[in-house]
Formats: sequence, C-alpha cells, structure tokens
Amino acid sequence: MTSFQSTLGDEPGIAEELAESQREISIAEFFEKNKHMLGFDSGARGLVTAVKEAVDNALDATEEAGIAPDIYVEIAEVGDYYRLVVEDNGPGITKEQVPKVFGKLLYGSRFHVREQNRGQQGIGISAAVLYSQLTSGKPAKITSRTQGSAEAEYFELIIDTDRNEPEIKDSRTTSWDRPHGTRIELEMEANMRARQQLHSYVKHTAVVNPHARIELREPGLDAPLKFERATDQLPQETEEIRPHPHGVELGTLIKMLGATNSHSVSGFLQEEFTRVGKKTADKIVDNFRDRHFGREMAWSGPPSHDGADLESAIVGAVSNKGRDPTEAFAAEVVEVVSNRERTSHQELRFIVGNAAETASDQFEVTFGETVRENALEAAWGGLTAHDAEEEVDLLTPSLYALVDEATSTRKDDATVEALAERLARKFAGVEDPRHRVTKRELREFVDGAADATQEYDDVTVGDTARENITEAVWSVMRTVSDAPPKVAEVAESRDTASQLLEAMRETDILAPPTDCLSPITDELVEAGLRKEYDADFYAAATRDAEVHGGDPFIVEAGIAYGGDLPAEGSVDLLRFANRVPLVYQRGACATTDVVKRIGWRNYGLDQPGGSGMPNGPAVIMVHVASTNVPFTSESKDALANIPVIEDEIELAIREAARELKSYLNKRRSMQKRRKKQDVLGRILPQMADKVAEVTGRERPNIDGALARIMNNVSVEREFDGGTVTLMVENHSDRSEALDVTDIVSEEPTDVEADGETTVVDLDGEWFVKWAPSVSAGETATLTYAVSEDASFDVNVDGVEAEKLTVHA
Repeated sequence: MTSFQSTLGDEPGIAEELAESQREISIAEFFEKNKHMLGFDSGARGLVTAVKEAVDNALDATEEAGIAPDIYVEIAEVGDYYRLVVEDNGPGITKEQVPKVFGKLLYGSRFHVREQNRGQQGIGISAAVLYSQLTSGKPAKITSRTQGSAEAEYFELIIDTDRNEPEIKDSRTTSWDRPHGTRIELEMEANMRARQQLHSYVKHTAVVNPHARIELREPGLDAPLKFERATDQLPQETEEIRPHPHGVELGTLIKMLGATNSHSVSGFLQEEFTRVGKKTADKIVDNFRDRHFGREMAWSGPPSHDGADLESAIVGAVSNKGRDPTEAFAAEVVEVVSNRERTSHQELRFIVGNAAETASDQFEVTFGETVRENALEAAWGGLTAHDAEEEVDLLTPSLYALVDEATSTRKDDATVEALAERLARKFAGVEDPRHRVTKRELREFVDGAADATQEYDDVTVGDTARENITEAVWSVMRTVSDAPPKVAEVAESRDTASQLLEAMRETDILAPPTDCLSPITDELVEAGLRKEYDADFYAAATRDAEVHGGDPFIVEAGIAYGGDLPAEGSVDLLRFANRVPLVYQRGACATTDVVKRIGWRNYGLDQPGGSGMPNGPAVIMVHVASTNVPFTSESKDALANIPVIEDEIELAIREAARELKSYLNKRRSMQKRRKKQDVLGRILPQMADKVAEVTGRERPNIDGALARIMNNVSVEREFDGGTVTLMVENHSDRSEALDVTDIVSEEPTDVEADGETTVVDLDGEWFVKWAPSVSAGETATLTYAVSEDASFDVNVDGVEAEKLTVHA
C-alpha cells in the first residue's frame, strides 16, 4: 500500500513553488528573531548586556591606543524607556567606520586575528543597537572624536535587517568637550530588576581591569558608583600569532593545506604554524613518514658466525668487476653489517653504496647502479632469505629477544618462541620485501600471533603484553628516508592529511608564545581583589600557556578570604574571559563545574556533602585568557566544558587554594598558641604569688618565664644610669630576623648593636631602627646612652604577635 507521504510532490509544480519561497536571510534578520541568543532575552538582562558590550568596546579601544581607560556609564528613565549612555576616552572612530561598526553585524577587525581580544565576531555593540531599535523604534546616537580632530562626528542610525547594512538618519559634525573618544546613546525597553547583576558586572570589571576608572550613574543612586584605578600599568600589548600544531583539527588542516603557497610539507609547517622551526618540522615529517610509508624492520645478522654465506651471496651477484675488487667490496659490506646490531633495507642500501664507492676508488673499477642493486638484493636475501620457511627461521631469532624482553617472566621459552615464530611469519608474508609496515599493521601482526598462541598453545597473551611487544618491535624499526608527498597531494587525500595531523600531535613541540595573550598577572589579580574586597588574606596564581583548537590560552585564579566578606552562604565565584565578567549562566559554565568538584575541605573551607559550591567568607576568581575563548553560545555568558581548559582551571585554583590552606593552618596554630599564652599569662602570676607566700621569700621575677615556656622571641629593656640595653632572646627552634624600632624622646648617643642600626630624627623624636638576625637559642643586644628623663616606646616587626613576648 502506498503511503500518503510517498505521494507528496507528485503534483506538478510543487517543487518549483517551494523553491520560489526559499531565500537567503541576513545575519541581522536572523538575530532580529533570535535576540535571546545574544543575551537580549528580557528587558532586565538586555540592559545589562548592552552595558557590557559598550564597556567592553571602550576597554578594547583605549587599551589598543595605549590610553588608561576612563569610562562613564549613565542609565536614565525616559518616558516608557531607558536611555543608556556610555562614553570613553579612547582614540575615537573615523567618520567612514562609525556606521559600519555600530550598524552592521559581523563587522570588525578581530575575527581573523589570532590574539586576545574582548570581542571577536563584531556582533556585540551592533546587537545592542539592533535591540534598541526593535524595542523603542529609535535610532542609536553616536558621537566620536578622533585624536587631533577639531570637532566630533555625530550620527543617528538604525540597522536595515534585510541587508545587514546601516541606515543613517542623521550625520553632522558637532562640538564635544572630550578631546577624543566615543559616545553611544541608546533608548530601549528595559527595567532595573537586574540591578545586582549590573553592579556585579561593573565591580568585577574593575577587579580584572585595575588600570581602568569606571563611573556608573543610574536611577535610585544617591551618588554615582566610582571605581578608581589601582594601577597605571596597562595590559601588555599582544601580537598576532599563527596556530599551534597541537590544537588544529582535521578540517582546518585540510583548508590550510589547500590555501598555502608552500609546496613541501616541511615548508608548510614552518610557514603556517607557530613554534615550528626546521628541527621541529623534521621531527614532524619523520613521524608523518612513519604513518604514510611505515617503518622498515631492522634484522640482526649475518646468520652465520663469520658471515661467509653473506659474503658469498654478494660475490655471486657481482659480475665482470674482477676478483679482487669484488671480494673487497663484499668483505666491506659483511664487516659493516656484522658490526651492527640490526640493519634495515634502506640502511643496507647505504652500506652497499659506501662499499661500492670505496672499492671504485681503490681499484679504479666502476660499481654502477645495476651492480649495486644486484648486490643489495643478494645481501638482503642473505639477511632475510628468499624461501618463506627459511625466512621464518632467519627472522625468528631477531624477534625472540624483543618478545622475551617485552613479556613477563611468567611466559616460558616455548611461549616466547611460539610468539616470535608466528610474528616472523607475519613479516615473511608482507608484500613489500623491505618489510615496511605501519604501526597499526604491526599491532595487527602482534594480535594475530598472540591470538594464534592462545588458540593453539592455550596461553593467555593480554593487552599489556601485546602493547609491550608492539612498542619493542616498533622501537627497532627504522623511519624511512623517502620524500614525503607534496602539499597538494596531502590536501587531496583526507587519509594522508589525517596522517600528517597525527604526526603533528605526536611530536613534542614548545608551548605557543604568550605574546598573543595579555593575562592580568597574579600580582594584579591580587591587587584587583584587594581594591574591591576587604579581606584578611589574598592569593593568586597564573598558569603557563596551554593549547586548545590551535589557540593558546592562560588560566589565572585568585582567592580572597575573611575580613568583611560574608561568613554565611556559599563563596562568591567570579568568572572572567579575556578580562570580561561572565554575569549569567553560572550553572552552565565549566568554571563552576570545576569549582564544585574540588574537595574544598582539604583547603579549609566548609563544603556540605563533600561536593558542590563551598561555604565561607571567600571570593574565588577565575580568568581565562585566549585568542579564541570557547563559549557555550553567542551571548558569551559561560565557558564550554573543554577538558584541557577545565584541567588548567583546576590546577590554577588549587595553586591559590594551597596558599589559603597554609594561611588557615597557620592561623589555627596561632589561635591555639594565643589561647595557651593567655592561660599561662593568668596562671604564672598566681603561681609566683603563691611561691612567695609559701616560702616567705621575695616574689620571683617571671618576666622571661612565659617567653621560655612558649618558645617565644622575647624583647626586654634594661635602663640603668642613662644606659639603655635592649635584649632579643630567641627561645624558638629556628632563626628569626626582626625589625626593632625604639622611639626615644631624647637624642640617643653611643649606639652599639649586634645588627644593622640607624638613628633618625623626626620632629623631636628619635627612631633607633635595629635589624638583628638571631639564631635559635642566641641573644642579640643593642645599647645606647640617653638622659635619665627619656621615655621609650618599642615596636617589633618580623615575628607573629603570638610568638613574641615584649617587656620593654
């Protein structure tokens, strides 16, 4: 029975009718109906996304021009809409480029550039313009003044979504109080329900851009939010690089092969990839040969003790060269082969050629190509035999030693002999008399020999033994010297291109250069956290560059702990990519996944159930810098779950977390020490009083007892007849370096000290600065003279308060 579906399209003209309804759509028209993909899925989020795109553009523009960013953001209610204004002090945009930058999606200068940038596709700010015109129907208003221009250029424009082209409503020159920069004004349907996310975005932007000054004005704020610069140091300039061989995918490689001007594979590798010089290209080409041509097996020999049979075979293959030249030629070949552990076909060709040259020079007889080929065939036959059964007998001993070494001691000689013999039969059956096979074919040989041994000898040969045998045999096989295919041939064959890709990935290659990236650096990560978070502890870590998809990336992590951070609830996780905060989709982000799977109890943070977000007064920050950040969507809110990136995120976090663990352990130790010291401080005076009462003697001096009991460093002062003596006694088990400052009301004289000492007069007070280094169990002293009316105040740094006892 014919189905209804099978009859569709039988009527004449339906295909033509369907074809008439099909047409190309522009990217602007696509996003007009799918604005949620760009982060404009609601009025609240749309406003935050528009601010983000405008501020990101401003930061990129100012940094590229070497200008410290000064960014102004204003949000105001205008009737039923909200007006967003973002100004920067960047270099400005030329008159010709303004309409394209703001009124054309997928227009930009960075998509094809392999270096770190906040924006790549040229969608962000033009998408904000599109959202504005869709929701309010009003054009975007742009003012731009380039450096050195007397006046600014003013535009009002919308995007023609059918053509993805700017439609200019107004264009004129105007005055502007900024000497240079760009201003964009948008009206849109929005609301302030995402105020917290907006503030988080601006604050977090200030954390990872400590060189920027940002001011935010919005409805409901009594005063603007201002984030001042923490440093004048701009991010390091980036330089474009070529892709790295370890991250390229097959389709990309085939495309590059088809587009290159290089003809040789070596030239292609050196011209199109970073970190590939002549030596590295040679290694890749050798690995490529292994996959494309296979390796040649090298056999031990000659089989007889003195090589007489091999020499006789060579002599028999040479004719009309005279007895002495022929015998000398054959003898040299045999001598060289006999002194080698193993020899392959191509190595034997080289040996025969050298021996022919030597004999020609010595006897003035020419050994031409035909003679050399005949001698080579005879010599190779002498090593491997021509008869199949004899060949197996000759090859088995060469393989026995390799199989014996690669298998466990539990395999008896009979099993090893059987494996070696069956493997020899596989080589004897190879069509290529040079015994060339790929590694994959070699593994098939080993599996076949192992399966036969298991079947007929009832002996188990497991995967580990098979892998070990394969590696042992492969290690003695020789890479061939055949010229690799030309680039055009590789580009035309997917299998050959795949072999080249495998060779690239297998070769050890230096990590990509990092001058295409601009990491924040661990020092500035910490500075940014200190600027915006009042905590007790800060730590940061910056990893070395790694590669994903041919693009290098660097992961940085920072942790702030304690202080005024909220003690209840989960930690605050800050996610960044190329210095841009990721505000939304935290649960879908690879960074969040990594943080959740780390065992935070090991680092001193509470983690209910042993997994998930940790609790505690802490901020965890992660920044991924890359030439091509892998986001989960066009809205760029979350990082994709790429294993190599996740691994680096985890390593960076753990590096910073180890410092947190050390700090918390030390703090707990100091808390215990302080508690013990407080108890002793109460008990010892009572004991001294009791001892004096019971013995009837004077109360003992206990000033130094506490320091000795607690293994502290004690600082004591004696003042006798105008002579001051400061004594530093180290009762701990390690050397201590202190900074002691004695503030004296009268001028000191005759200063003598065990350590560096200076005296500074400051507004009628004298600062005696002393820096003693005191070994365990030792004492350092400082003496000076001063009038008896002097007063003193000592300050000691360099030792934790819990390990210090001061009686001065």
